Amino acid sequence: MSGPIAGKFPKTRMRRLRRHDFSRRLARESVLTADDLILPVFVLPGNGQREAVASMPGVDRLSVDLLLEKAGSLVSLGVPAVALFPVSPAEVKTEDGREAWNPDGLAQTTVRALKDRYPELGVITDVALDPFTTHGQDGIIDESGYVLNDVTVDALVRQAMSHAEAGADIVAPSDMMDGRIGRVREALESAGHTNTAILAYSAKYASSFYGPFRDAVGSAANLAGGDKYTYQMDPANTDESLREVALDLAEGADAVMIKPGLPYLDIVRRVKDAFGAPTFVYQVSGEYAMLAAAGQQGWLDERAVVLESLLGIKRAGADAILTYYADRVAAWLAP
Repeated sequence: MSGPIAGKFPKTRMRRLRRHDFSRRLARESVLTADDLILPVFVLPGNGQREAVASMPGVDRLSVDLLLEKAGSLVSLGVPAVALFPVSPAEVKTEDGREAWNPDGLAQTTVRALKDRYPELGVITDVALDPFTTHGQDGIIDESGYVLNDVTVDALVRQAMSHAEAGADIVAPSDMMDGRIGRVREALESAGHTNTAILAYSAKYASSFYGPFRDAVGSAANLAGGDKYTYQMDPANTDESLREVALDLAEGADAVMIKPGLPYLDIVRRVKDAFGAPTFVYQVSGEYAMLAAAGQQGWLDERAVVLESLLGIKRAGADAILTYYADRVAAWLAP
Protein backbone atom coordinates (compact mmCIF):
# COMPACT_ATOMS: atom_id res chain seq x y z
CA MET A 1 0.00 0.00 0.00
CA SER A 2 1.40 3.39 -0.96
CA GLY A 3 1.96 6.08 1.63
CA PRO A 4 -0.15 9.19 2.08
CA ILE A 5 -0.06 11.76 -0.70
CA ALA A 6 2.25 14.65 0.16
CA GLY A 7 0.40 17.45 1.87
CA LYS A 8 -2.75 15.36 2.29
CA PHE A 9 -1.97 13.54 5.53
CA PRO A 10 -3.54 14.80 8.81
CA LYS A 11 -1.22 16.92 10.95
CA THR A 12 -3.16 15.90 14.05
CA ARG A 13 -3.62 12.21 14.59
CA MET A 14 -5.73 11.61 17.71
CA ARG A 15 -4.77 7.94 17.64
CA ARG A 16 -1.09 8.60 18.37
CA LEU A 17 -1.67 8.82 22.13
CA ARG A 18 -3.95 5.79 22.01
CA ARG A 19 -1.22 3.61 20.51
CA HIS A 20 0.43 2.43 23.75
CA ASP A 21 -0.75 1.62 27.25
CA PHE A 22 1.69 4.12 28.78
CA SER A 23 0.45 6.99 26.59
CA ARG A 24 -3.19 6.16 27.24
CA ARG A 25 -2.43 6.28 30.96
CA LEU A 26 -0.61 9.59 30.67
CA ALA A 27 -3.47 11.21 28.73
CA ARG A 28 -6.26 9.80 30.89
CA GLU A 29 -8.57 12.56 32.15
CA SER A 30 -10.57 10.68 34.80
CA VAL A 31 -9.34 8.05 37.24
CA LEU A 32 -11.40 5.82 39.52
CA THR A 33 -9.79 4.80 42.82
CA ALA A 34 -10.90 3.28 46.11
CA ASP A 35 -10.93 6.83 47.50
CA ASP A 36 -14.03 7.53 45.41
CA LEU A 37 -16.16 4.74 46.90
CA ILE A 38 -18.73 4.46 49.68
CA LEU A 39 -20.37 1.11 50.48
CA PRO A 40 -24.07 1.18 51.42
CA VAL A 41 -24.81 -1.55 53.97
CA PHE A 42 -28.06 -3.03 55.26
CA VAL A 43 -27.98 -3.68 59.00
CA LEU A 44 -30.01 -6.35 60.81
CA PRO A 45 -30.76 -6.61 64.54
CA GLY A 46 -29.25 -9.49 66.50
CA ASN A 47 -25.98 -11.36 66.13
CA GLY A 48 -24.68 -13.78 63.54
CA GLN A 49 -27.44 -12.78 61.15
CA ARG A 50 -26.94 -12.79 57.40
CA GLU A 51 -29.74 -12.57 54.85
CA ALA A 52 -29.28 -12.47 51.10
CA VAL A 53 -31.18 -9.76 49.26
CA ALA A 54 -32.89 -11.76 46.51
CA SER A 55 -33.20 -8.84 44.10
CA MET A 56 -29.56 -7.80 44.60
CA PRO A 57 -27.33 -10.82 43.89
CA GLY A 58 -24.20 -10.74 46.01
CA VAL A 59 -25.59 -8.28 48.60
CA ASP A 60 -26.46 -9.40 52.15
CA ARG A 61 -28.16 -7.82 55.10
CA LEU A 62 -25.78 -8.17 58.07
CA SER A 63 -26.06 -7.97 61.82
CA VAL A 64 -23.65 -5.59 63.52
CA ASP A 65 -21.10 -8.25 64.47
CA LEU A 66 -20.80 -9.43 60.87
CA LEU A 67 -20.76 -5.85 59.63
CA LEU A 68 -17.76 -5.20 61.87
CA GLU A 69 -15.92 -8.06 60.14
CA LYS A 70 -16.76 -6.57 56.76
CA ALA A 71 -15.71 -3.12 57.94
CA GLY A 72 -12.26 -4.45 58.71
CA SER A 73 -11.82 -5.60 55.12
CA LEU A 74 -13.07 -2.23 53.85
CA VAL A 75 -10.46 -0.42 55.91
CA SER A 76 -7.79 -2.75 54.53
CA LEU A 77 -8.95 -2.06 50.97
CA GLY A 78 -8.90 1.70 51.52
CA VAL A 79 -12.65 2.32 51.17
CA PRO A 80 -13.19 5.61 53.03
CA ALA A 81 -16.75 5.22 54.32
CA VAL A 82 -19.93 3.21 54.69
CA ALA A 83 -23.54 4.39 54.51
CA LEU A 84 -25.86 2.69 57.00
CA PHE A 85 -29.41 1.56 56.24
CA PRO A 86 -31.15 -0.24 59.12
CA VAL A 87 -33.64 -3.04 58.52
CA SER A 88 -36.22 -2.46 61.22
CA PRO A 89 -38.44 -5.30 62.45
CA ALA A 90 -42.16 -4.79 61.98
CA GLU A 91 -42.82 -4.55 65.72
CA VAL A 92 -40.92 -1.25 66.06
CA LYS A 93 -42.59 0.47 63.11
CA THR A 94 -45.19 3.12 63.91
CA GLU A 95 -47.21 5.76 62.08
CA ASP A 96 -44.77 8.49 63.14
CA GLY A 97 -41.57 6.42 62.87
CA ARG A 98 -40.43 7.31 66.37
CA GLU A 99 -37.93 4.44 66.43
CA ALA A 100 -35.84 6.59 64.08
CA TRP A 101 -34.56 8.70 66.98
CA ASN A 102 -34.31 5.98 69.62
CA PRO A 103 -30.80 6.47 71.10
CA ASP A 104 -30.52 2.71 71.44
CA GLY A 105 -31.95 2.01 67.99
CA LEU A 106 -30.29 -0.13 65.37
CA ALA A 107 -28.69 2.74 63.46
CA GLN A 108 -27.38 4.41 66.60
CA THR A 109 -25.88 1.25 68.11
CA THR A 110 -24.29 0.39 64.77
CA VAL A 111 -22.68 3.81 64.56
CA ARG A 112 -21.20 3.45 68.04
CA ALA A 113 -19.89 -0.05 67.31
CA LEU A 114 -18.24 1.00 64.04
CA LYS A 115 -16.64 4.14 65.44
CA ASP A 116 -15.38 2.25 68.48
CA ARG A 117 -13.75 -0.49 66.38
CA TYR A 118 -12.70 1.48 63.30
CA PRO A 119 -12.54 5.19 64.10
CA GLU A 120 -10.80 5.86 60.78
CA LEU A 121 -13.77 4.55 58.78
CA GLY A 122 -16.26 7.26 57.88
CA VAL A 123 -19.84 6.52 58.94
CA ILE A 124 -22.73 8.11 57.04
CA THR A 125 -26.27 7.71 58.34
CA ASP A 126 -29.54 7.92 56.46
CA VAL A 127 -31.95 10.51 57.83
CA ALA A 128 -35.43 9.49 56.68
CA LEU A 129 -38.40 7.80 58.30
CA ASP A 130 -39.36 5.16 55.74
CA PRO A 131 -37.57 2.22 57.45
CA PHE A 132 -39.53 3.02 60.62
CA THR A 133 -43.05 3.87 59.43
CA THR A 134 -45.92 1.44 59.04
CA HIS A 135 -46.89 3.12 55.76
CA GLY A 136 -43.41 3.13 54.16
CA GLN A 137 -43.36 6.86 53.45
CA ASP A 138 -40.35 9.03 54.31
CA GLY A 139 -42.37 11.24 56.63
CA ILE A 140 -45.44 11.64 58.79
CA ILE A 141 -48.72 11.50 56.88
CA ASP A 142 -52.16 13.03 57.28
CA GLU A 143 -55.54 11.28 56.91
CA SER A 144 -55.28 11.36 53.12
CA GLY A 145 -51.78 9.85 53.07
CA TYR A 146 -50.06 13.12 52.17
CA VAL A 147 -46.63 13.56 53.79
CA LEU A 148 -46.64 16.60 56.06
CA ASN A 149 -43.52 18.67 55.54
CA ASP A 150 -42.93 20.67 58.72
CA VAL A 151 -44.02 17.99 61.17
CA THR A 152 -41.75 15.56 59.37
CA VAL A 153 -38.84 18.00 59.56
CA ASP A 154 -39.24 18.13 63.35
CA ALA A 155 -38.89 14.33 63.43
CA LEU A 156 -35.91 14.36 61.06
CA VAL A 157 -34.07 16.84 63.27
CA ARG A 158 -34.52 14.47 66.22
CA GLN A 159 -33.28 11.57 64.10
CA ALA A 160 -30.22 13.45 62.84
CA MET A 161 -29.35 14.58 66.35
CA SER A 162 -29.52 11.01 67.66
CA HIS A 163 -27.09 9.96 64.93
CA ALA A 164 -24.68 12.79 65.70
CA GLU A 165 -24.78 11.98 69.40
CA ALA A 166 -23.97 8.35 68.57
CA GLY A 167 -20.87 9.51 66.69
CA ALA A 168 -21.91 9.63 63.02
CA ASP A 169 -19.43 11.56 60.90
CA ILE A 170 -21.99 12.56 58.28
CA VAL A 171 -25.77 12.71 58.48
CA ALA A 172 -27.52 12.37 55.14
CA PRO A 173 -31.14 13.55 54.93
CA SER A 174 -32.64 11.58 52.04
CA ASP A 175 -36.28 12.53 52.59
CA MET A 176 -36.60 15.56 50.26
CA MET A 177 -38.62 17.65 52.72
CA ASP A 178 -38.34 21.41 52.21
CA GLY A 179 -36.16 23.29 54.69
CA ARG A 180 -34.79 20.30 56.56
CA ILE A 181 -31.10 21.00 55.89
CA GLY A 182 -31.27 24.38 57.58
CA ARG A 183 -33.09 22.97 60.57
CA VAL A 184 -30.65 20.07 60.95
CA ARG A 185 -27.65 22.39 60.63
CA GLU A 186 -29.07 24.75 63.25
CA ALA A 187 -29.72 21.89 65.67
CA LEU A 188 -26.24 20.41 65.19
CA GLU A 189 -24.54 23.75 65.75
CA SER A 190 -26.65 24.53 68.81
CA ALA A 191 -25.72 21.19 70.37
CA GLY A 192 -21.99 21.59 69.68
CA HIS A 193 -21.83 19.11 66.80
CA THR A 194 -20.09 21.64 64.60
CA ASN A 195 -17.97 19.03 62.85
CA THR A 196 -20.83 16.72 61.93
CA ALA A 197 -21.16 17.10 58.19
CA ILE A 198 -24.41 17.09 56.23
CA LEU A 199 -24.68 15.22 52.95
CA ALA A 200 -27.93 16.45 51.45
CA TYR A 201 -29.85 14.26 49.05
CA SER A 202 -30.59 17.39 47.06
CA ALA A 203 -31.60 15.94 43.69
CA LYS A 204 -33.34 12.70 44.60
CA TYR A 205 -35.65 11.68 41.82
CA ALA A 206 -38.88 9.68 42.09
CA SER A 207 -37.21 6.83 40.26
CA SER A 208 -38.34 3.32 39.39
CA PHE A 209 -34.77 2.13 40.00
CA TYR A 210 -35.26 2.00 43.81
CA GLY A 211 -37.26 -1.23 43.95
CA PRO A 212 -34.56 -3.63 45.20
CA PHE A 213 -33.54 -1.16 47.94
CA ARG A 214 -37.08 -1.07 49.29
CA ASP A 215 -37.05 -4.86 49.35
CA ALA A 216 -33.74 -4.80 51.21
CA VAL A 217 -34.87 -2.45 54.00
CA GLY A 218 -38.36 -3.90 54.21
CA SER A 219 -40.32 -0.79 53.25
CA ALA A 220 -41.75 -2.07 49.96
CA ALA A 221 -44.55 -4.05 51.61
CA ASN A 222 -45.44 -1.12 53.85
CA LEU A 223 -45.56 1.24 50.89
CA ALA A 224 -48.08 -1.19 49.36
CA GLY A 225 -48.09 0.21 45.87
CA GLY A 226 -47.92 3.82 47.01
CA ASP A 227 -45.53 6.35 45.54
CA LYS A 228 -43.34 9.26 46.60
CA TYR A 229 -44.13 11.67 43.79
CA THR A 230 -45.22 14.51 46.09
CA TYR A 231 -41.75 14.98 47.55
CA GLN A 232 -39.15 13.26 45.35
CA MET A 233 -38.29 15.02 42.09
CA ASP A 234 -39.97 14.49 38.74
CA PRO A 235 -37.55 12.59 36.42
CA ALA A 236 -38.46 15.02 33.64
CA ASN A 237 -36.90 18.03 35.39
CA THR A 238 -33.35 19.38 35.31
CA ASP A 239 -33.56 23.09 36.23
CA GLU A 240 -35.36 22.13 39.42
CA SER A 241 -32.29 20.20 40.56
CA LEU A 242 -30.21 23.38 40.49
CA ARG A 243 -32.74 25.17 42.67
CA GLU A 244 -32.77 22.27 45.14
CA VAL A 245 -28.98 22.16 45.34
CA ALA A 246 -28.73 25.93 45.75
CA LEU A 247 -31.21 25.86 48.63
CA ASP A 248 -29.44 23.02 50.43
CA LEU A 249 -26.01 24.62 50.12
CA ALA A 250 -27.39 27.92 51.38
CA GLU A 251 -28.93 26.10 54.35
CA GLY A 252 -25.61 24.54 55.35
CA ALA A 253 -25.08 21.32 53.40
CA ASP A 254 -21.43 20.30 53.13
CA ALA A 255 -22.00 18.03 50.13
CA VAL A 256 -24.90 17.23 47.84
CA MET A 257 -26.22 13.98 46.40
CA ILE A 258 -27.68 13.13 43.02
CA LYS A 259 -29.72 9.92 42.96
CA PRO A 260 -29.93 7.70 40.85
CA GLY A 261 -26.65 7.65 38.97
CA LEU A 262 -26.37 6.59 35.33
CA PRO A 263 -29.81 7.82 34.16
CA TYR A 264 -29.03 11.26 35.66
CA LEU A 265 -25.47 12.04 34.59
CA ASP A 266 -26.69 15.24 32.94
CA ILE A 267 -27.79 16.41 36.39
CA VAL A 268 -24.40 15.53 37.87
CA ARG A 269 -22.61 17.59 35.24
CA ARG A 270 -24.95 20.59 35.59
CA VAL A 271 -24.67 20.59 39.39
CA LYS A 272 -20.89 20.29 39.37
CA ASP A 273 -20.49 23.02 36.77
CA ALA A 274 -22.92 25.36 38.52
CA PHE A 275 -21.72 25.02 42.10
CA GLY A 276 -18.34 23.27 42.26
CA ALA A 277 -19.44 21.80 45.59
CA PRO A 278 -18.60 18.25 46.72
CA THR A 279 -20.99 16.18 44.62
CA PHE A 280 -21.87 12.60 45.53
CA VAL A 281 -23.76 10.15 43.32
CA TYR A 282 -25.70 7.07 44.36
CA GLN A 283 -25.49 4.13 41.95
CA VAL A 284 -28.77 2.77 43.21
CA SER A 285 -30.09 -0.73 43.79
CA GLY A 286 -31.80 -1.03 40.41
CA GLU A 287 -28.61 -0.08 38.59
CA TYR A 288 -26.72 -2.65 40.64
CA ALA A 289 -29.34 -5.36 40.03
CA MET A 290 -29.20 -4.92 36.26
CA LEU A 291 -25.41 -5.16 36.11
CA ALA A 292 -25.26 -8.08 38.53
CA ALA A 293 -27.99 -10.04 36.79
CA ALA A 294 -26.51 -9.49 33.33
CA GLY A 295 -23.14 -10.57 34.68
CA GLN A 296 -24.59 -13.73 36.21
CA GLN A 297 -26.23 -14.62 32.91
CA GLY A 298 -23.01 -14.07 31.01
CA TRP A 299 -24.63 -11.36 28.89
CA LEU A 300 -22.08 -8.77 30.03
CA ASP A 301 -18.59 -8.86 31.49
CA GLU A 302 -19.65 -7.76 34.98
CA ARG A 303 -16.30 -6.43 36.12
CA ALA A 304 -15.76 -4.48 32.91
CA VAL A 305 -19.19 -2.84 32.83
CA VAL A 306 -19.14 -2.02 36.54
CA LEU A 307 -15.80 -0.25 36.22
CA GLU A 308 -16.96 1.53 33.07
CA SER A 309 -20.21 2.68 34.67
CA LEU A 310 -18.44 4.02 37.76
CA LEU A 311 -15.84 5.76 35.63
CA GLY A 312 -18.68 7.36 33.67
CA ILE A 313 -20.18 8.68 36.91
CA LYS A 314 -16.79 10.02 37.96
CA ARG A 315 -16.26 11.59 34.51
CA ALA A 316 -19.61 13.37 34.77
CA GLY A 317 -18.35 15.21 37.86
CA ALA A 318 -18.89 12.98 40.88
CA ASP A 319 -16.46 13.35 43.77
CA ALA A 320 -17.71 10.20 45.51
CA ILE A 321 -19.97 7.31 44.56
CA LEU A 322 -22.20 5.18 46.74
CA THR A 323 -22.19 1.76 45.13
CA TYR A 324 -22.94 -1.77 46.31
CA TYR A 325 -19.88 -2.78 44.35
CA ALA A 326 -17.54 -0.63 46.48
CA ASP A 327 -15.76 -3.49 48.23
CA ARG A 328 -15.36 -5.54 45.07
CA VAL A 329 -14.22 -2.57 43.00
CA ALA A 330 -11.65 -1.60 45.64
CA ALA A 331 -10.29 -5.15 45.48
CA TRP A 332 -10.21 -5.05 41.66
CA LEU A 333 -8.32 -1.75 41.71
CA ALA A 334 -5.81 -2.81 44.38
CA PRO A 335 -2.22 -2.98 43.11
